[in-house]
Amino acid sequence: MKISNAVSSALSVTKQTGNLRIARSSLIKSAHLLERIGLAAVGASCGLYVGATLLRQRGGLFESGWIVLLTMLYGALSYYVGIDLSRTAAQRSISSISEEWNGFEAAEIMSAAGTFGAAIAATLSVSILVLDQTLPNGLIGFVAGCWVVGSSLQVAAGTMARNYEAPMDKE
Repeated sequence: MKISNAVSSALSVTKQTGNLRIARSSLIKSAHLLERIGLAAVGASCGLYVGATLLRQRGGLFESGWIVLLTMLYGALSYYVGIDLSRTAAQRSISSISEEWNGFEAAEIMSAAGTFGAAIAATLSVSILVLDQTLPNGLIGFVAGCWVVGSSLQVAAGTMARNYEAPMDKE
């Protein structure tokens, strides 16, 4: 009985806070901003692992500590811009009856491919660091290539999606 009383009192508090008239749009925008900042932090941490893996390779192009900072910043940018594309444009492209290519699908595909490539690079980098492996430069180049291509696809997808949203919102 005590549990049911607690549940009913929690529901009544929820109903009362619904009367506070907090602007839902500002609350949702704040939540969306926090989500994107979290995604940027994930991208930066993935960039940290990739940069640390590149830094470990001696005698190569990436002997400067700046590579870690650059991969972190690029990872934060790519995850902030390229993941979590607008749901309204995605819903419009799904609900479209015609089978025409409307342009937003390319952004979704590029975002998915970029996320996959960047995630593969981060996973390989973590495994290389944790297992303390010394790999040939070709495999390290593959990791760096996955990171650059994946992150670049995310940035391109986010830019395309935001440019595609503007004409749709005017309608």
